Amino acid sequence: MAGGPPAAGGSAESGYTALPARLAEIRQRINEARTRGGRGQDVRIVAVTKTHGPEAVAAAVRAGIGDVGENRVQEAIAKMSEVDVAVRWHLIGHLQRNKVREAGRFALIHSVDSERLAEALDREALRAGRTFDVLLQVNASGEASKGGFGTDEVPRVAERLQSLAGLRVTGSMTMAALGASEPELRASFARARAARDVMSAAGHPAGEISMGMSQDYEIAVEEGATLVRLGTILFGARETR
Repeated sequence: MAGGPPAAGGSAESGYTALPARLAEIRQRINEARTRGGRGQDVRIVAVTKTHGPEAVAAAVRAGIGDVGENRVQEAIAKMSEVDVAVRWHLIGHLQRNKVREAGRFALIHSVDSERLAEALDREALRAGRTFDVLLQVNASGEASKGGFGTDEVPRVAERLQSLAGLRVTGSMTMAALGASEPELRASFARARAARDVMSAAGHPAGEISMGMSQDYEIAVEEGATLVRLGTILFGARETR
């Protein structure tokens, strides 16, 4: 399991000041995990700024992170208007169909968790003359409380998404069960990797696997993650809102 974040100090600002040192340690751990896994993939950090203010986004960019993830569309939009730095915005949380008009604001949508959402995104992309990069959300842990496609559904969905010209399916995403053991984590991450491979075999440009968070990102990298979604380990405890 990944160790906890380095000491953050007592405030958000002190945590942001410590970010470059934290990031250097995390990148070293990622490189070591990639070596252990032996898969040779490139790994990008998506800094999750949920409940942190726009200063967290600016601090991430100053530290050398170019990708920022938000769970909620409205929170992301509010920060976009306050941040004057170049960053690739990722939507990592559930996207309601009534908010697909905002999809073009994001470089990558990690959470295509239903065919109805995929179809709504496709319609919006075609209306806007765009192509949206998306990931297929896979319920690799099999938990009833989690959204996403079951692993047995992936081959059929991969074929269905081929007909949606407005979407470019670039891989898979999953969330592991909280408190899962290392064998359970590895099994979930392996299923997400297999789902990515199914998408690729079906003709999608599916090279990405978004999996791993602050508590399990090293195992995720060993299992093939190309995008790790890190919040607490970068910024410290989230602000209460």
